[in-house]
Amino acid sequence: MTGELAILPDPPPPPTPIGVIAGGGRLPIFVAQGLREAGHVVHGVGLMGQYDAELPELCHTFREVGLLRVGSWGKCLRRAGARHAIMVGKVDKAKLMHDRWKLLRNIPDVRTVVAWYKHLRHDKRSHAILRAIAEELDRRGVSLIDSTTPIPDNLAEPGVMTGTRPSTEQLADIEFAWPLLTELLRLDIGQSLTVRERDVISVEGVEGTDRMIKRTGELCRRQGWTLIKGSRAGHDRRSDVPTVGLDTIENLHASGGRCLALAAGDVIMLDRARMIQRADELGIAIVGIAVEHPLSEQAEHAPPAQVGRMVESKPRPPSNAWRG
Repeated sequence: MTGELAILPDPPPPPTPIGVIAGGGRLPIFVAQGLREAGHVVHGVGLMGQYDAELPELCHTFREVGLLRVGSWGKCLRRAGARHAIMVGKVDKAKLMHDRWKLLRNIPDVRTVVAWYKHLRHDKRSHAILRAIAEELDRRGVSLIDSTTPIPDNLAEPGVMTGTRPSTEQLADIEFAWPLLTELLRLDIGQSLTVRERDVISVEGVEGTDRMIKRTGELCRRQGWTLIKGSRAGHDRRSDVPTVGLDTIENLHASGGRCLALAAGDVIMLDRARMIQRADELGIAIVGIAVEHPLSEQAEHAPPAQVGRMVESKPRPPSNAWRG
């Protein structure tokens, strides 16, 4: 594996053509809108069977491409005149499983096969896949840039973002759990955990945040627990930036969660204004935690100073009260 490609320190100035390589969900929509509002020409490349139907209308040009044909992604963007691109959105594996033509639609091209053989046989983690894709696109003359560049107003900010204030117990839970989350992120285990009264209830695995929230609600019958979410140490912001949205808030409320703590600047809050409004309607506090960026090994065990200042009571020993 070659070294990581450097992310451009600054986005190219408008009206530079920029590609949007889009998976599913609303995030590619927000990114395309942000690029257009900044004055960029947007060339969309939608992964077959994944992208939102609204996306093509927001792009000056749009092509549908196969999920496993990375070589064609770069070729389409180069032909459109784009030398920079943003890759965002999720891949719904269920859609692939129920597509009767999935074998024909997803025959990998030669470059994808080579990348898989050289780089991904022994490491299939998300950041390894991203690095292989980035290197292949770079060979095609297309550089991936920071996926948060067009949506700065949708990133978590330090401090309490909602009118609903976190309780002293919830703040103490955040201070207790944040160093634990930092270690999980360093080990690349998951991006989130849930906690109540200094007891960790759930740790996110391959199932994702929403399913972990539901699992927490089944384990903890008492309301008021806290969800904490951050990004992996050294996280590559060219893709797969941790994201929360309206669904996260609805799922939290349905499962008994009443506080959401996010790494400021490292987690995308999709449609942040509506998300904060809905959280206030449901009585959920949203707190942004200031952390070093990127999370360094030297700071990984240090509790966030901002939370420490906000907590008014001393932490109590862990209890099993949430099991009731």
